[in-house]
Amino acid sequence: MKPVLEILEQRISNTLAKVSGLPNCPAVVRMATDPKFGDYQVNGVMAAAKQLKTNPRQFAQKLVAELKLDDICQTPEIAGPGFINLRLTPEFLAQSLMDIHRDANLGIEKKPNPQTVVVDYSGPNIAKQMHVGHLRSTIIGDCICRMLECLGHNVIRQNHIGDWGTQFGMLVQYLYQKAAAATNGSNPAAIEKALQNIHIADLEEFYQQAKKRDDGDEAFRTAARQRVVELHSGQNPLTLTLWRQIVSESRKHYQPIYQALHITLKADDERGESFYADKLESVVKQLQDNSLAVESDGAVCVFPEGFTNKEGAPLPFIIQKSDGAFLYATTDLAAMRFRLKDLHANRIIYVTDARQALHFKMLFAVAKMAGWADDSIKLEHVTFGTMLGTDGKPFKTRTGGTVKLAELLGEAIQRARDVVEQKNSELPEEKKAQIAAAVGIGAVKYSDYSNNRDSDYIFSFDKMLAMDGNTAPYMQYAYARIKSIERKAQDKDVDVQAELSAIAQIALTDPAEIDLAKHLIRYGQSIQNAAVECRPNYLTNYLYELSGAFSRFYNACPVLQTEGSIRAARLLLCDLTARTIRHGMSQLLGIDVPEQM
Repeated sequence: MKPVLEILEQRISNTLAKVSGLPNCPAVVRMATDPKFGDYQVNGVMAAAKQLKTNPRQFAQKLVAELKLDDICQTPEIAGPGFINLRLTPEFLAQSLMDIHRDANLGIEKKPNPQTVVVDYSGPNIAKQMHVGHLRSTIIGDCICRMLECLGHNVIRQNHIGDWGTQFGMLVQYLYQKAAAATNGSNPAAIEKALQNIHIADLEEFYQQAKKRDDGDEAFRTAARQRVVELHSGQNPLTLTLWRQIVSESRKHYQPIYQALHITLKADDERGESFYADKLESVVKQLQDNSLAVESDGAVCVFPEGFTNKEGAPLPFIIQKSDGAFLYATTDLAAMRFRLKDLHANRIIYVTDARQALHFKMLFAVAKMAGWADDSIKLEHVTFGTMLGTDGKPFKTRTGGTVKLAELLGEAIQRARDVVEQKNSELPEEKKAQIAAAVGIGAVKYSDYSNNRDSDYIFSFDKMLAMDGNTAPYMQYAYARIKSIERKAQDKDVDVQAELSAIAQIALTDPAEIDLAKHLIRYGQSIQNAAVECRPNYLTNYLYELSGAFSRFYNACPVLQTEGSIRAARLLLCDLTARTIRHGMSQLLGIDVPEQM
């Protein structure tokens, strides 16, 4: 089902081109900012009139006389100097609702020419627990993937984990020495067995100890560097085994967090820095062979046009240090080339905080200089702001430490459980636990989604767990309230599903019915807007406005107290609202919606 906005844009643009004789004459249809003037507004008339050097209001009258919109809109109205206001007919709304009712996909139109989109997000640190700094990239990236897939695109998730580099040489050497001491020797089998019960908290402590040893013990530093060589060459099986254990133990920590957050990343989506290790040299060579990379102060650099430092000198994008070591920039270039040439991406989205903006601008510029990406390829850096505490400073523990993500989610669930105990203490324990997890996790995610991702926002459990306002609990309650209508219907011996199945057509007469219908038919358009701009808050705003429209409808239009076609139409409005909220929350935002709160 094509969004109404697109239908109107196409029809009016075609008529505008015909009336004006201009080859490129978009109608520029937008949703009306004030519903008392209509549902949509045509803004392109004045631009066309200016090109034709004619009176815009007279030209608008000429256009309206030629428009054929009777099957969608009431008679168009001209306002001001040449705006055209459009109001949808109740008959069109009713038929649109029937079309959505019969469609398992709620009338969401799949793109006729789907793209292959690579989305790079989350990127947890190996040998460290995930903290709040990973939350925004993880959930925003996942929502983007869900929305794009909903529209029919081929989405390839990429979890670019940091599993390579000198730090692993230090950690492997430290673990080796610790296990060897514990086993009174250096038997590889005994060492491997001794390391089987290492946990992520141990790894964090071990890394700190390894760093101290590396800074103050020359013999340890030399051995650690040798471990890096062995890791890169793959020649020492024990070194590789220890490294794999470190990565595996890290995965045991972050994969359950993904599951709790309903993140769709799997182990198969991981392409760590180790995956690109054997590709870095060829990246540098290719850029050198094409005279794009040059030596500067002993390092190999690319100087993309338009980037300068504070003194106005060209800014280097360093891809190899003077000692021959590669950098993050080299790995990112290798990843970019792989995604374009091997994964055949039409669009690549990187979801990281705004502080990396310059790096990605230069990365994209170099990729285009190298000829890997042309103008048909869309390279995007989706940025986000910082999560702040109530003091307005970056969110920390009371002692000033980094907040572990697992602990944050655990506290959210516990706080939600306390609310459930207050509101519905008679519920079975299993049901309380289910609702607490849905509300607690949902509150954290929805609070993040509902903010403009570019902005910093204050993390407040009290606000995100509130039952009013644009929060997850409010949306979950709105869904549960609709489902309660079905339970009340059963008490009145009303078979809701049978009545819904028997509906052939409906009529909308009450203003609250019409208003709710207008919101329902805009769902597909809201997903498109959110996906194009990679902005989940567009979707949360839509869902919140939909729940508000339903509340007004519910207060103005009795459902179960009515009979016949009126009850059937209102049951349909209830059902479509519930389906839309459930789809938006569960399928696109990854937030559970319990049927009872």
